Order: sequence, then structure tokens, then C-alpha cells
Amino acid sequence: MTMLPGEIFWERFGHDAIVVVDPATREATSYNFGFFDLDEPDFTSRFIRGDMRYRLVALPVDQDLAVYEAEGRGVSIQWLDLTAEDARQLAVALAENARPENARYRYDYFLDNCSTRVRDAIDRALHGRLRSQLEGRSQGNTHRGEAMRLASPDFWMWLGFDVGLGPAADKPLPLWDEAFVPMRLSTALRDVTHPDGRPVVRREHEVLPHRLQPEPRERPQRWWLWALCGLAIGGALAWAGRRHPRVTTALAVPFWTLCGVVGTLLLFLWFGTAHRFAWGNHNLFLLSPLAWLLLPGAVRLLRGRPPGTWFNRALALVAAVAAIGLFAHWLPLAPQRNAHWIALLLPVHLGLLAGLRRR
Repeated sequence: MTMLPGEIFWERFGHDAIVVVDPATREATSYNFGFFDLDEPDFTSRFIRGDMRYRLVALPVDQDLAVYEAEGRGVSIQWLDLTAEDARQLAVALAENARPENARYRYDYFLDNCSTRVRDAIDRALHGRLRSQLEGRSQGNTHRGEAMRLASPDFWMWLGFDVGLGPAADKPLPLWDEAFVPMRLSTALRDVTHPDGRPVVRREHEVLPHRLQPEPRERPQRWWLWALCGLAIGGALAWAGRRHPRVTTALAVPFWTLCGVVGTLLLFLWFGTAHRFAWGNHNLFLLSPLAWLLLPGAVRLLRGRPPGTWFNRALALVAAVAAIGLFAHWLPLAPQRNAHWIALLLPVHLGLLAGLRRR
């Protein structure tokens, strides 16, 4: 059973569950891997550290559907063509997994979430045929692309994914890994077959209509528009810095402060959390805590005093580190899709260097 995206940030990726119908009682049970408790004493700290705990819950399918109906989210169901024994073993395994002592698991947004748990359970019921048919095929999608696409209705969520994800999020995904998105798993299942050629999905139909905005489509990243903005801002700062250094410095101080704050957060995600897809983030070249070294000289400039020799050196250092980010983008070792941020921010750093550097 696949649920389309909702409006709250944790609903943006959609959701899914496995429905089991008891042939004796005709009772339908939804096995839903997406439950978490915001009221847990350590939930926030675990979320920050990347050590979240989710759990599997078995509940009547009508009760599960009532939540999505109230939210206006569309739901579709795919009935799987399994042998009686495979279906029985899957039902027994899910019931055992849903026991309180077995239900909790360590959640990972990309590698171990509600959709990958459904995918893995179906793969075991198909004796590995799901993975074998999806592993070698790819559409070129990435974790970053899928995350940004689905987060795009919420600007701050979209921005957080784009700035916060490192190069690990930019590797092309096989369809197997792409199934961390429930809608992608549903689409992939339609092409999976048994050894004799029979489709695994016996039939499919809509259970609830979708009353919200449709699932977002991927939009191309026009880095050249970012470059035009970056060049315009950088050129204006270089011109204004020579003629109106105090005004330019007043504009630069919030930018340098933001660079330091964001850079410190990226370092914390890298060295202080288990959010592995944020490690080694190349945006650190552009949003560096080194920018804080410029603040003492900036205060002196704002007071009409010489900023000092160290200010010149710090300006050159911050701009040089940003330029290194451009070369790192070309390296094939750990490429990161941040050309648009380089195109926007590198000219700004160079413009401030040209405008505020004093001989």
C-alpha cells in the first residue's frame, strides 16, 4: 500500500506499508514501519545525532487509512502474486517483527526507512528476485535529487538538503536503492516478474484519492542563473568596496557571520553525528568558519579605523579556500553536485577581496 506525500515535513517523501489479509477471518492488517514517538525523552537529541528509532506497528487497515484520508493523501494498493506458502511465511515474519520486543529499529532516511523495510520484506518473500531484477538497472537518480525534488514545496527543507548533503548523496542509484522513496518502489514493482514471466503485481487500484498538490517533479538546476547573480553581486561589491568601504563592510558582516554559522553546523554534522550523507561536504569551502576571522577587522572598518594587516590575509584566505572548492568540484574522487553554489558564492568572496583589501 503506497501513500502519496503530505504537507508536514516528515510526510514529504510519501509512505508505504504491507497489507496482509487473513483468509480465515478476512481481516486486513496494515504492517506500517513508519511510527515514531515525538514525546520520547531523547527523541530530539537522537534526531540531531542521527540515531533515530522507528518501529513497526500492526493495525487494522481501516484505522491506518483513516489517517491518510483525513490528511487528504492519496493511497493505492498493489496485490502481490505470491504462493500460499510464501504469503504465509511473510505474514508470520511480519507478525513476529511487530511484537513489541522486535518492533523498534534504527532509522536512516536513505538506507533503512519505512520503504526499504517494505522492499526487503517483499524481496525475502520473492526469494531475492526483487533485488536481482532492480540492482542492475538505474535511471541516474541520486539521493540528493530525490530528496530535493520531494522537499521542493518547502523552501527551507529543500535548502537544508541541498546545502547539508555531501558527495555521498550524489552517486547514481540502482532501482533497488532508489526504492527508499515509496512511490519509486511502487513503480519498480510493476516490472518485476516471476521466473515463468508472470508479473508479481497481480492487480492495482486506488484506495483513496489524492486531494493535495501532486508529487513534485524534478526540475533541472540552472547553474548559469546562479552564476549571473554571483557575478553581479561580486562585481557590485568590488566596485562599492573601493568607494564606500564602510557600507560594503556593513553588508559583508551578516554574510561572513552566516558563513561561519553554516560552516560550523556542517562540521558538526561531519564529526559529531551519524548523518553519513552529510560528511565531507564540499560546501565547507564556500561557507567556512574561517569567515569569522574577518569580523574583528570589519568592526574596525565600521568605526572608520584601518582594519589591520591580518584582515587582508583573512580576506585572501577565505577567497582562496572558496576557489579550492571550484577545483574540488572537478575532481572525480568524490564529486558533489554543488556547481550552482560555487557559481553564486565564489564571485561574492572574490568581490569582497577585490573591494575591501587594503594596500
